[in-house]
Amino acid sequence: MFFYLPSRLQPTRYGKKMRKLLKAFVRDERGVSAMEYAVLAGIVAVALGAMAATFSTSVQTMFTTMFSTITANQAK
Repeated sequence: MFFYLPSRLQPTRYGKKMRKLLKAFVRDERGVSAMEYAVLAGIVAVALGAMAATFSTSVQTMFTTMFSTITANQAK
C-alpha cells in the first residue's frame, strides 16, 4: 500500500538511515541469549526474595535453637 506524503513530510536521508538501522537492530539476535539470562537471573532473585521473606522466622528459630544447643553442649 502506498500513501502520498507532501514534500515536507517525505522521509529524509537521515530518516531512511534511521529506519534501516532500526530494522537491522530488531532483526539482530546476537544479544538475545544475554537478555534471556538477565531475565532468568531476575526471576531467580525475586523467587529467592519471596522465599526469604516467607521462611525468615522459621530459619531464624532453627539457627537460634542450633546455636543454643551447641553452646549448652560445649559448656558441659
